[in-house]
Amino acid sequence: MKTIPALLQVLATPGPESGGTSWLDTVQSGGAIGFVIIGMSVIAVALVVMHGWQLRRAALLPSEQLTVLDEMLVRRDVAGALQYCLDPANDSYLTRILGAGLTRFQKSAFGAFEVKNAIEDAGADQTARLYRSTDALGVIAVISPLLGLLGTVQGMVGAFDNLSRTAGSNSEELASNISLALVTTLLGLFVAIPCVALHAFFRNRIDAASSEAGRELERLTIHLESSGAAPSPAPRRTASAPAPAQGEARA
Repeated sequence: MKTIPALLQVLATPGPESGGTSWLDTVQSGGAIGFVIIGMSVIAVALVVMHGWQLRRAALLPSEQLTVLDEMLVRRDVAGALQYCLDPANDSYLTRILGAGLTRFQKSAFGAFEVKNAIEDAGADQTARLYRSTDALGVIAVISPLLGLLGTVQGMVGAFDNLSRTAGSNSEELASNISLALVTTLLGLFVAIPCVALHAFFRNRIDAASSEAGRELERLTIHLESSGAAPSPAPRRTASAPAPAQGEARA
């Protein structure tokens, strides 16, 4: 817990080349918009940690779940595999997709032929949910530089307004006001650039997980296809009356 006061002390210490202005003073000079950007950066860090944990391969496609489901489907234990997928303790990207396919397999008379369509639909839905979970990070990446630009324009308006009131051409004061106005742009870019890179990284990780899940699910559904659907009974042929012999007298 001592690291936070130490970090604040470092930020509050003026740098040798900053002309007596510390980093904390620079951040505070950004005003309300600067603090909003700082707050968004804290939210972005929390989202990065959350996505880094949720989008792990071990969380999306656990190896132990693949092993258990493969063994069950090899034994043709479709009911057990479905119960395993529906168990909240086994909730994952893999089980949610396969559970939809196994449900269709059991409820439909042509389940073996429809299971692939059910898995594709469920996979598209679950992948879209993962994409939507990263939208907040993308929104922060877009809004941060815009907020920085807004703060800069606001600061420039105030700087030129103060200059017009002084009725003089104090270039040093004008330069100082403009440098403070550019602080929000600096903060916005400081937050936006990592967010853009991490947003693209997480979406690429989702694409990789989706492709791997497709290969694994195709391997698992082979067991369902090999089990085959119950063959439909052959139509019974009704016995026809024997034809009268040739030359037999008609009644």
